[in-house]
Amino acid sequence: MIDSEYPLYQKGNPQLRVFLPNFWMKLVKPTVEQPKNVVQFITSVQMTNHDIKNYLEKIYKIPVIEVNTTIVSGEFKKQPDHQYVIKDDDYRRALVTLPRGAEFEFPEVFPEEVKEKEDEALAKHRKELRKGYVGFTSKCKKRPGVPGWFGL
Repeated sequence: MIDSEYPLYQKGNPQLRVFLPNFWMKLVKPTVEQPKNVVQFITSVQMTNHDIKNYLEKIYKIPVIEVNTTIVSGEFKKQPDHQYVIKDDDYRRALVTLPRGAEFEFPEVFPEEVKEKEDEALAKHRKELRKGYVGFTSKCKKRPGVPGWFGL
């Protein structure tokens, strides 16, 4: 660890120093059906089970019974049109168990009436895109799969 990451402590310095760790947590929907009192988070690899429990209890006042974590390795991807491979960052998947009787429900971010308006606008937009795409590809009917701008 590099010493320059944290401010230097000098004896007699009147400033109160607070050291905040570089931790983060992201609430995600689990891919597998879980009980109502189990919540899934994605966190940084440096966080331990104890850190996750303290983070939720002290900052968000959430009672935590148990924390189970696994480290997930990031995906390897070949960069298109290049000779190198890219690896996504590793992360820690945490399943947090809340007390019996406690239930967690994901909030409804978009109400139904907003979704309906967005669906209408999205359908109109898709129709316009399709019309433009058909006009674009119709220039090269004799050569399927070749874009319209490629014609001679």
